[in-house]
Parts: sequence; structure tokens; C-alpha cells
Amino acid sequence: MLFICIAFSIIVPYLICSINPAIIVTKIKSGEDIRSLGSGGAGLTNTLRTQGKTAAVIVLLGDVLKGVAAILLIKLFCSLLLPAYSVLDIDPPIEYAGYFPYLCMWLGSLSAVLGHCFPLYYKFKGGKAVLITVTTGMVINWLPPLIAFFIFIIIVAVTRYVSLGSIIAAVCYPVCVWVVGVFVWGIPYTHIGVIFTSIISVILIFMHKKNIVRLINKNEKKLGQSERKKKNG
Repeated sequence: MLFICIAFSIIVPYLICSINPAIIVTKIKSGEDIRSLGSGGAGLTNTLRTQGKTAAVIVLLGDVLKGVAAILLIKLFCSLLLPAYSVLDIDPPIEYAGYFPYLCMWLGSLSAVLGHCFPLYYKFKGGKAVLITVTTGMVINWLPPLIAFFIFIIIVAVTRYVSLGSIIAAVCYPVCVWVVGVFVWGIPYTHIGVIFTSIISVILIFMHKKNIVRLINKNEKKLGQSERKKKNG
């Protein structure tokens, strides 16, 4: 049963999060591949810049739903196969749960991120998985990703660079998981979350490598600067 839960936590989130709303919405709206437009990212920010607000809202909802669904399915699956480890009605979710469900959910979060970044259905070229990181993390334990999200908001509000906010928030995320897990919730298995979020943080930074180059060269686009404005300007 334990092996089945682990396999489920790897395979199902990956397959669900390989579905990319940005690619689908852009294909339906304009007939183009969003990965060939703008920054080349198959995510919310590039959708907003190249397809407009309505398309971006649809992508936002799609990414949130798939991230939430991935972790909720793991919770449900573990509770059915291992009822002694049920984590469905606990708030904070992991405070009284066992080691194993905590491991499965963080494993699922990592798998979801990999699915979004390297989707099976789109030749392994997807988005940067910032939103997926936040949504899956909030289902597991809502406070650390919420803190990281506020850090993201502050950085973007000050600099108007979405990529810079994402990178700094990614670096802070494992620290937030550790601080909240140890000093707020008292979760005995906090180190598991720290390990997985550290891996996720490295993946997010890697996915922003082109943005980092543009930030260094001072030609990264700011929030609100659309591709149309750039071409017409």
C-alpha cells in the first residue's frame, strides 16, 4: 500500500499538471503556440502579455484548479488506502498526521511542478510553475506559500519585475516552510517539506535562467509592458 501511494503521488500530479491551460487557451484564441510568442513561457505572465486579460484569467483558474486537484487527490487516495493516516480534516493539515502522508503530498507537489515545467503532452516544454508551486503548497500547508506570495507581491510592486519577484520568493520558500513548520505549527516532519521545497526552488530558478540573463542585461520586460507595445513602440 505504501508503494502504491508513492507511485500515485508521483504519476497522477505529473499527468494532471502536464495539462497546460496557457498552451490550450492560446491555441484556441489565436491558433498559435504561446511558447513561440513573447518570452516563450507557457504560463500566466506570458499569456497576459500576448493574449490579454480574459485569456490570463482562464489560465489562472486552470492552473489553480489543476494544482489543487493534484494534492487533494493524494490526500483522498492516502486516506482510502491508509485510513490510519487520514489528513482530510486537519487544520493545519499536517499537525497531527503521520510522516508518510506528509511525504506523499510534498512528493506530489514536486511532481506537479515537474509536470508543468516538462509536460508529457507538449514535448516536455512548459511553463515556469510558480503558480503551481503556490497552489499545491497551500493545499499542504497554507501559511508558508502565502508568506512567499506576499514577498513576491512586494518585490513586484517595488520593481515591477515578475521574474525577480518569482526568483526571490522561490529562494524564500524553503525558509518559510522551516520557520512556520518549526515555530508556528510545530510539525515534527518539517524537514521533509524543507527538502522538497528546496528542490522546487532550484527548479524554479532554473526555469527563470533566461529571465536572469535579461535582468542582468537590463532588458527584462516589466509588468504591464505587453508584447504589442514593444512591437509598436
